[in-house]
Amino acid sequence: GREGGGAMESAAKGGFVLANLAEVVERVLGFLPTKALLRAACVCRLWRECARRTLRTRQRIAWVSALEPGPAESHALVRALARELEKVHVLPQTVLYIADAETFSGHEECHEQKKARKRNSKETALALEKLLPKRCQVLGLVTPGIVVTPMGSSSNQPQEIEEGEAGFALLFPKIDGVKIHTFHFSKDVKNRVFDESKFAEAGLKNNPDLRVVLLFGYNSWKTGATRFLHQIVNPLNEKSIILAGGQVESFTSLTSENNHAQPGDACGVVGLAFSGPQIQSATVLLDQDVADERTAEAAMQRLKAANIPEHNTIGFMFACVGRGYRHYKTKRNMEADAFRKFFPNVPLFGFFGHGEIGCDRIVTGNFVLRECNDIKDDLLHGYTTVMTLIHLGSTK
Repeated sequence: GREGGGAMESAAKGGFVLANLAEVVERVLGFLPTKALLRAACVCRLWRECARRTLRTRQRIAWVSALEPGPAESHALVRALARELEKVHVLPQTVLYIADAETFSGHEECHEQKKARKRNSKETALALEKLLPKRCQVLGLVTPGIVVTPMGSSSNQPQEIEEGEAGFALLFPKIDGVKIHTFHFSKDVKNRVFDESKFAEAGLKNNPDLRVVLLFGYNSWKTGATRFLHQIVNPLNEKSIILAGGQVESFTSLTSENNHAQPGDACGVVGLAFSGPQIQSATVLLDQDVADERTAEAAMQRLKAANIPEHNTIGFMFACVGRGYRHYKTKRNMEADAFRKFFPNVPLFGFFGHGEIGCDRIVTGNFVLRECNDIKDDLLHGYTTVMTLIHLGSTK
């Protein structure tokens, strides 16, 4: 019976180590994806402390991509998220998801005799929100096309998907020195003048740390929508803030204490505001003249010249539905390829929409590229592409 005793003795030693030595426990827990880590945190106080410390160190953005259409009953993004959230190593605090309009809300018809079950976008949105942590801010958008980097590596080739089922969810953990807020302004039928005190509530005013605002207009075809968008964009149009985004089909999720669902016929603006002194960002506008590889690459060169650090950085591409392969005379994935050439390790995300928001601008530290000569930049465009880099500080 000695072997049995020896095995028990080493098991007891192992047990002692795992119950008492924090650095060993932390090494072991470090291999676990977040969901498993949170389960392990329930074992004992030591494990809970170790799990908490481990989670705090996980400050890199993670993302889930959905590129393959699946069975009719659920959107590919719902299935991808359900599967991948078991494996991710971050605890999402803020999530931005974008899915294609065609199949998210189920406009696509099947060629078979029996029609595909119409997907209800509300159901799909709820299914996505249910998968995410309770206290997480979620902003969900639906757009005509998607730009997405496949999972696995930030150097994967980003894809411009103009037709068919696709989507992504960007998972932002708690990042030291960075605050991310969601906001929503909808057009008030009664008041013609926008109440600017709402800006302060959303952290968009009197906030010296505000660096980047991603803005998305919805129901932009409504009367008064463009004027309303100007009322939001103009006060934010300062040289020290990067503004980028576009007009989307609709927004489907906005979970946060102060954001209520909009009436179906309202128009307005939703978005994410990034604050923190360590954030650096740059953006360029590719206008209508950018119509071949050479001119697209010249625009990327301008973005590259901003010298934004590339680690812990994400790229965003907001393009007009009129661009893409139709604009580049049947050459597909042109702008995403040009981006990848100059930024080999920055993942790229975004959409094809109904209008773009942005201009050429760089914000790093106290340095601003162009001094303001009282002429506000024109920020609202059609038939353009806005490319943006957001650097969230150096990670340990």
